[in-house]
Amino acid sequence: MSEHFISREDARGDLLSCAAYLAEEIGGSDDRAEAIAAVIPHYLAKGEVDLAAELSNSVDDPFVRDRLLIAVAAKCAELDDDEYALQLAEAIEEYGLQSQAREAIALTKAEKGDLAGARAVADSVIHPDHALGGIAVKQAERGDEAAALETISEIDYPGSAAIALLAITSMKVEKGENEKAVEYLETACSLALEIEHDEEKIRTLIDIGNLYFDAKRGDRAIETLDRAREFAEELDNVHRDNLLAAAAHGFIRAGSVELADRTLDAVADKTQIATALLGFAREYWRRDEHDDAFEALDEAYEVLRSQRETETRDSKLRYGLFGSIAAQFAGFERGERGIEIAEGIEDADQAKAALSQIAQIMTSQGNGELARHALNSIEDETARTFALIGMSDAAAREGSKDESLSLLREAVDGGDTVSQSSSRAMAFSEIASRLIDLGEADEARKLASANLENIAEIKSESAKVVALASLSNVFASAGIAVSEEQSEILRSILMKNIL
Repeated sequence: MSEHFISREDARGDLLSCAAYLAEEIGGSDDRAEAIAAVIPHYLAKGEVDLAAELSNSVDDPFVRDRLLIAVAAKCAELDDDEYALQLAEAIEEYGLQSQAREAIALTKAEKGDLAGARAVADSVIHPDHALGGIAVKQAERGDEAAALETISEIDYPGSAAIALLAITSMKVEKGENEKAVEYLETACSLALEIEHDEEKIRTLIDIGNLYFDAKRGDRAIETLDRAREFAEELDNVHRDNLLAAAAHGFIRAGSVELADRTLDAVADKTQIATALLGFAREYWRRDEHDDAFEALDEAYEVLRSQRETETRDSKLRYGLFGSIAAQFAGFERGERGIEIAEGIEDADQAKAALSQIAQIMTSQGNGELARHALNSIEDETARTFALIGMSDAAAREGSKDESLSLLREAVDGGDTVSQSSSRAMAFSEIASRLIDLGEADEARKLASANLENIAEIKSESAKVVALASLSNVFASAGIAVSEEQSEILRSILMKNIL
């Protein structure tokens, strides 16, 4: 490209500027759009909306460009630059996305408490129901419930009005104002029954049923969930089973094992049956009914294991559920059983993810031996490195700083063996960021500086942009000024890509 929004001089002295310059240089439209999209959030976090807007507008793909401009417009509204926010919305070519931009601006204004400003923008949205809902929730949060209900009454679509009411109800439940919560749920239930789209109506009724239980009205919870079940049984599409499974989970929460079992008997998809049983197990455990929890979890595993390939609608979902069951066994202090299940997952990526999660859970439980067992079962060095980072996070959450640091240092050693430069660079940036959080700024600076050399080795242009943008956050957090030596590395990166 002949013209740049970032100068070569700036690109040599700042990592994010270098990333943006490289993104502008990328030739392929898809790769370039991906790279630009990677740097935009970093500029928005710094409040540099003008540059973010210019970069967004340079993307060839109209859909990606408009999505980026929506994000920039919302940030402008957050910074109270409403005029510029609305200008950016006007610049969006697709009329529907232009309206979405105004909706995002209105919601941002509402979240900031500028309800008058939010309302003024909402008036220009094609379908303002979602924006009005956000305004109503903020009004209720401020204590003006009469105004909130008045705003909700202006919402045309009953589903959107119900969603707003449920958000307000959740606030009431959190405050212990259950009688008022039940009043709102009565209204929400009436609105839900007006929804024409069957699946949405059923999901909304299930949400209402669960909130009735939270508001200490188990009788109304069961009544509402039973209505949702009746509607779900009439469906003849792929959504039937997952909605029935969700209703069954609601019945367990509300204390009706009989209705839960009866509802689950109507589910044909074994993945959905196992999902519901996993939910049952968690609910039993929450109620200290541990034997029932283990029984439900064992049944979930056996049901899922019995599912034949010809019965499976979504293999990725099925393998992911195996991972969730394995991790839940670990969470129930049956780490060995969890590891056994995770090791048996046929999808390699899901197996690695499950073993990593178990290693973190075992670390949180203080069971270093089983944590190490799970870690050692991960053969891929990249996955092992990121698992160590997760274990470090778990140790930090438990207040074990020394263990957390030890695991991070082990991750650095493991990262050195990762063959793919982009994965190694991202891992080192993650580690450096955590070292800063743990008060080891000097160590973080050394690792971050060394990581710049890793990034120079990355062959993919878009991956290099992502890695540079990520590392720029670490440099900023650690207070690292780009040295002459680092400037030369940036210059070599620029020359390599330009040539």
